[in-house]
Amino acid sequence: MKSAKRQGYRMRVRAEGMAETRARVVRAMLKLAFEQAYEDITLASIAREARVSHQTVLNHFDSKEGVTAAAAEIVSRETIAARNKAVPGDVPGAIHVLVGEYERIGDAGVRWALTADRLSSLAPHLDRARAGHQAWLERTFGAALPAARDARTRSLLSLHAATDVYVWKLLRRDLQLARDETEAIMVNLVNGILDDRSSPRRRRRKRAR
Repeated sequence: MKSAKRQGYRMRVRAEGMAETRARVVRAMLKLAFEQAYEDITLASIAREARVSHQTVLNHFDSKEGVTAAAAEIVSRETIAARNKAVPGDVPGAIHVLVGEYERIGDAGVRWALTADRLSSLAPHLDRARAGHQAWLERTFGAALPAARDARTRSLLSLHAATDVYVWKLLRRDLQLARDETEAIMVNLVNGILDDRSSPRRRRRKRAR
């Protein structure tokens, strides 16, 4: 009985150690991804950052793409958790939350998006990120969108264009605007789309006249 307990304890400790090592490798990948281009990240650099051997990385993930997939999953979960703090219908509040996420990971997101155009292995991660962004837009602004399918799709795609990370990059990095100025412009863009003539709110106002 004692032998079985000792064996169970050793197996549990080993499993916990493997999970900790795996998490350390993934966090190392994330740190490097925030600092440099995807092509410049190697398994060796991930191993150095995680303080493990090259073979250990391979044992856990098989390849750089495997580490990337695990890292992308963490980013996705953290992004969803952060964005879900936005109150549906509160445009300034939602944009504040969104820009906060872009301030944290926007530069890396732009780099990875540009790289995905060249590396097909990254394309699925970018597609999921875009789908997740549209799902968030639907949840956050859906009540103000047109009911008709085509008009609703058009408005949703317009919102995506107005709130994409490239817009944040243009305003914050290229034009060097302050964060509050960036948020104000994005709020104006979103309000303009939500107040479009195809929206139920605008049609009701028009009939009232």
